[in-house]
Amino acid sequence: MDTETPKTEGGVAGEPFETPAGEEDQTIDSTPGIDVEEIDDFAAALAEYESKASVIKEGEVVHGRVIRLMEKDVVVDIGYKSEGIIDKSEFRGLDGKINVAAGDEVDVLLEKTEDSKGYVVLSKEKAERLKVWKSVEEAYEKNEAITGRVIDRIKGGLKVDIGLPAFLPGSLVDVRPVRNLESMIGLEFRMRVIKVNKRRGNIVLSRKAVLEEENASKKADTLANLEEGKILRGVVKNLTEYGAFIDLGGIDGLLHITDISWGRINNPSEKFQIGDELDVIVLKFDRERERVSLGFKQLQEDPWESAPVKYPTQSRIRGKVVSLTDYGAFVEVEEGIEGLIHVSEMSWTKRVKHPSKMLNIADWVECIVLEIDQEGRRLSLGLKQTEPNPWDMISSKYRIGDNITGTVRNITDFGAFVEVEEGIDGLVHISDLSWTRRINHPSDVLNKGDEVEALILKIDSENQRLSLGVKQLQPNVLEDFFQTHSDGAVLPGKVVRLTEFGAFVEMFEGVEGLVHVSELSTEHIEKPEDHFAVGQEVRVKVIKIDPIEKKIGLSIKAAIGEPDTEIEAMPLGEDAASRDGSATLGDLMDPSIFRSEGNEADAEAEAKETAAESDGEASDTKDNEDG
Repeated sequence: MDTETPKTEGGVAGEPFETPAGEEDQTIDSTPGIDVEEIDDFAAALAEYESKASVIKEGEVVHGRVIRLMEKDVVVDIGYKSEGIIDKSEFRGLDGKINVAAGDEVDVLLEKTEDSKGYVVLSKEKAERLKVWKSVEEAYEKNEAITGRVIDRIKGGLKVDIGLPAFLPGSLVDVRPVRNLESMIGLEFRMRVIKVNKRRGNIVLSRKAVLEEENASKKADTLANLEEGKILRGVVKNLTEYGAFIDLGGIDGLLHITDISWGRINNPSEKFQIGDELDVIVLKFDRERERVSLGFKQLQEDPWESAPVKYPTQSRIRGKVVSLTDYGAFVEVEEGIEGLIHVSEMSWTKRVKHPSKMLNIADWVECIVLEIDQEGRRLSLGLKQTEPNPWDMISSKYRIGDNITGTVRNITDFGAFVEVEEGIDGLVHISDLSWTRRINHPSDVLNKGDEVEALILKIDSENQRLSLGVKQLQPNVLEDFFQTHSDGAVLPGKVVRLTEFGAFVEMFEGVEGLVHVSELSTEHIEKPEDHFAVGQEVRVKVIKIDPIEKKIGLSIKAAIGEPDTEIEAMPLGEDAASRDGSATLGDLMDPSIFRSEGNEADAEAEAKETAAESDGEASDTKDNEDG
């Protein structure tokens, strides 16, 4: 249904007003407060407004000016018929504050021409995203590089902020594989856009492509000037357990861990971080394979050049324990110079089985330089030499023949070690435990921890040896026997041992002699055990005494019909326990010498010799009888 247009004087509303000819100026001039120029300006502004309003469309980015800030929104004039609003949160910065003020000019996206309140709905964030998308698409089309910052490590690569979230695959981070992608977080790189999908919001980047282009030109210049012995400036590109890769400009060189420092380092990260700039020297260059070996320590003075002057023999130095091995401890006296303290040089008195019993890693110790080998780069150190050698005092404190008291510290097959004083041990050999008693093992008469008396037999300070004797504190029953008896003596005895060549007879406790099989009886005896028994009492005649060899030859058949020799009783076999109810170590150690295997062998040999002599005498007697 049509609506009638309201009539006005002189025409219809909405239509131009027509003035009669010749009356235009007069009519206008007759209207009070109306200026012709003002009417013209208004008409022009209205025309411009209508023209601009017809151009602005939803979904486009337009330029605007902030008019005022309300409680939750920001009012922006974009030159449209009504003002636009933007949520205040879109202007919030990283510090949490609203970073906008009246009069600021901004680019915004026109989302809706009018909402329920008559405002134009705008978005600053979406406008910025559209601008970024446009720049990304242009970079993709023109094959240009853009700059972004790595913000996170994600599956398969890195998340990069280029104004929009983008993906940088791990394989495209560098020209070489990067094992530690987390180390790239926070760094900014120039990258190439290799894939864009605006509908899905996907952007894929490649830093490798940019590096390859940059390196191509740098590489040509670097290779032209690269030669062994040249010093170059480089940047640490990557770190591994075995070294650092240094970017020399289009080409990477390896700085091996052994060429980083003259001193000991466990990992290159102790000296460098990715991105560090440093000077390096070219040690080796393979032009065909484009492999470069670099050195860093070679730019510094080798500490071993001045080592002999700084660390002369017998000088006292201080160092830090950096390593322990089975055979000693390595001590760093300065960066690049380490010395070895052998286990044998750790203590004058203790037998150190492992350095950890004396030292710990990171300990600071004082030591003495024993030897320095500059050519072999070896430094021998001593720890015990920092203290006086207690063995140097032994000769002045003790003399041979002194009687000492000590504690049994250790027992071996060949003897017992007795601690004379702290750090000084003397050896009581098994042969010096008793004059007479046969001892199979020192533990038969001694126990660890026993307190014993001993006599000093020998002092060898140079070789740190002290010989002790226990039996020397007791009378030598054999010596007494040799001094009180001679050939021809007839004595009572007891068979203590039988062998195939005769019988051993004990005349006094600890004093034994051999009765050769030929001296057992006037009759021929082949097997002594058939005629005698251990423990059997017999009468024997001394037929041979050898004080030097400590041997006694006896005869049972020669004692037949002979009276016993009358002698004073020897104080040899007295039971020590029956004297005063106590026993000394010497009392506990009895017969040994004539019960050893060596003495039995000698006895056997002597028995054979005696038998031969007896056979010879019998032959002579028979010849005389025949004659």
